[in-house]
Amino acid sequence: MTPLEIADIIGIISFALSGFLIAVHYKLDILGIFISSFLTALGGGMIRDVIANKTPYVLTDNLPIILVATTLFISLALKLHKKTDLEGKTTFIISDAIGLVSFAITGALIGIEADFNFLGVLMLAFLTAVGGGTIRDILINKVPSILVSEFYGTVAIIVGLVTYFLHLFHETNIINLTILFIFGVTLRLLAYYKNWHLPTLSK
Repeated sequence: MTPLEIADIIGIISFALSGFLIAVHYKLDILGIFISSFLTALGGGMIRDVIANKTPYVLTDNLPIILVATTLFISLALKLHKKTDLEGKTTFIISDAIGLVSFAITGALIGIEADFNFLGVLMLAFLTAVGGGTIRDILINKVPSILVSEFYGTVAIIVGLVTYFLHLFHETNIINLTILFIFGVTLRLLAYYKNWHLPTLSK
């Protein structure tokens, strides 16, 4: 299994869980919960594949759908839907951070495979990481996390940048990408719990 496939699987599972948790928090019905989970887990990857001129992975392989459905089934079995205050809790924050970083890595790797330039790799890393969550937030009438959250989109850009430079030095192996993954998740969690923000123009 390649680093790209591993990162994609981790991202799908993590974002499916975060999509489930935020849907429960906003008291969506069963269909809403499924839509939230599927969009969060698969929306960014679909945007990534279309930009890279590839048939979306979710339309050619059953694994993504199986992963999302299994995650939802386990979440329901563990009765996470009974706990409506999870959006700001550790489970949601960690799963969202893992999904963000995993998809930033997959976006950057797909961009590199497609021979995108520096800007193209960064854009694909960013859109893959935040695309699904942004669509979900718009649907539930919530301000997208990339516009207000602590170093959210910034983490995706940093991870994409490091992945690009690892490629330049021919160091995109599983060990270095694992270290990058741990660094990215740690940075996102620190940003959340330390309440780091980019500067704003408001007084």
